[in-house]
Amino acid sequence: MLKIELDKLITEEINENTRNIDRVSTEKFLEVMNQEDKKVIEAIKEEIPKISRLISYIVESLKKDGRLIYIGAGTSGRLGILDAAECPPTFGTDPSKVIGLIAGGENAITKAVEGAEDSEILGKEDLEKIKLSSKDVVIGLSASGRTPYVIGALEYARKIGCITGAISNNKDSKISKIADVAIELLVGPEVLTGSTRLKSGSSQKMVLNMLSTGAMRGIGKIYENLMVDLKPTNIKLVERAKGIIMKATNVSYDEAERYLKLSNYNPKISIVMIKNDCNFEDAKERLAKNSDILYKSIVN
Repeated sequence: MLKIELDKLITEEINENTRNIDRVSTEKFLEVMNQEDKKVIEAIKEEIPKISRLISYIVESLKKDGRLIYIGAGTSGRLGILDAAECPPTFGTDPSKVIGLIAGGENAITKAVEGAEDSEILGKEDLEKIKLSSKDVVIGLSASGRTPYVIGALEYARKIGCITGAISNNKDSKISKIADVAIELLVGPEVLTGSTRLKSGSSQKMVLNMLSTGAMRGIGKIYENLMVDLKPTNIKLVERAKGIIMKATNVSYDEAERYLKLSNYNPKISIVMIKNDCNFEDAKERLAKNSDILYKSIVN
């Protein structure tokens, strides 16, 4: 039964360290919460080898024109959508390359859609709608590790030949048993019993940061520690792009601005032009020959 199953989950247990948070001072409550949050870092550290393996799969997929797809319900689904949405402005990716799906669709981003997460069929159907391919990597997100919507999605993804990942906050979860790479972030009982938007959500968000940043690093979206494929789509980002060029090449502000315009507002091409003292077309050709990896496109 569902009640018995929930009772077995770490995320549903009472946290003995926070039993009295309703009657302590606000400052004391925050100190306790902060202490609990430290467990997130340690839980992630334990799973780094698995996170690294999943990044390797994602990089391989993206290089073969596959996609990275996150799928989840509630908080987990929203976190996947957030990470996917941040990839185009940060790394210059096409919005279709990293996708976030949530049980209940777009309405569920801001409002709870009751019952949507309880259907395995809806998980499968949402992947069918985006024409899931065997080249894609599908990562299921569920704090409990037992969300039917995510189970249905992962089972369908495995059936058509996708590499699959699972991120949960319970040991030996159902989605872990389905996925090729199972990441279990054991952060312990929540500060507020069962509220997995807290430590569980924080741990998932941090791992998603690792996955997307690590994958983008693997396909050449980073030079040193700079976001060289950033899309300067507003005034702030144009200024950031100039700063990236200045940091990578030690040119002046005015020179960075000039090269940014010459490169059609592409910081990566700007840097190759400056470093190799070449024109726009030559810079593009150098990058193409080196799989778009900047450091390999620079003449020493």
